[in-house]
Amino acid sequence: MGNSALRAHVETAQKTGVFQLKDRGLTEFPSELQKLTSNLRTIDLSNNKIENLPPMIIGKFTLLKSLSLNNNKLTALPDELCNLKKLETLSLNNNQLRELPSTFGQLSALKTLSLSGNQLRALPPQLCSLRHLDVVDLSKNQIRSIPDTVGELQVIELNLNQNQISQISVKISSCPRLKVLRLEENCLELSMLPQSILSDSQICLLAVEGNLFEIKKLRELEGYDKFLFQRRER
Repeated sequence: MGNSALRAHVETAQKTGVFQLKDRGLTEFPSELQKLTSNLRTIDLSNNKIENLPPMIIGKFTLLKSLSLNNNKLTALPDELCNLKKLETLSLNNNQLRELPSTFGQLSALKTLSLSGNQLRALPPQLCSLRHLDVVDLSKNQIRSIPDTVGELQVIELNLNQNQISQISVKISSCPRLKVLRLEENCLELSMLPQSILSDSQICLLAVEGNLFEIKKLRELEGYDKFLFQRRER
């Protein structure tokens, strides 16, 4: 991409607070954005070939509310990303991330997190520190089990479709705000699905098609009728 075209995008972003540069074959985060650290509220660099985020730059976008880097080649995130105290939406679908920074829980304003299509092997415990997090998409990763810490999640919707999950802690029923739980196309036996989800949780949409049991068997479980009734009441 030519310098003049990039310069034009930077000039526009200076006025609008929005920098969008998708499908341009970029291999690195544009250093020109350093000039806009106090301007930008939205950055979208999806569908490029970016491999890493520059630590010295990324943490300086103090007003940034939305960051999208879907369909890139990110393998790790710098700790400095977690300085973005106003960030509300972070979308990193279809990268090569195996884990999140230990400081990820410092993204205190985060409401929506999309990490579909990465290489996560576990539910990131840092998510439990995010008190304003509403929606988390962890579909299409390599997660095998859901640990007890899940009970501390504040999310309203949790998407775990297309992982390798065979075990779920009963603590998932303790999530205080969880309404939508998606577990389609995993490796769950019916006996591994905590029945407290049906009888003692806030969940009103449970999607479990494509696991190792027939849905009609789920409907035969004790508590399923109560679950349907409560769902209608909510």
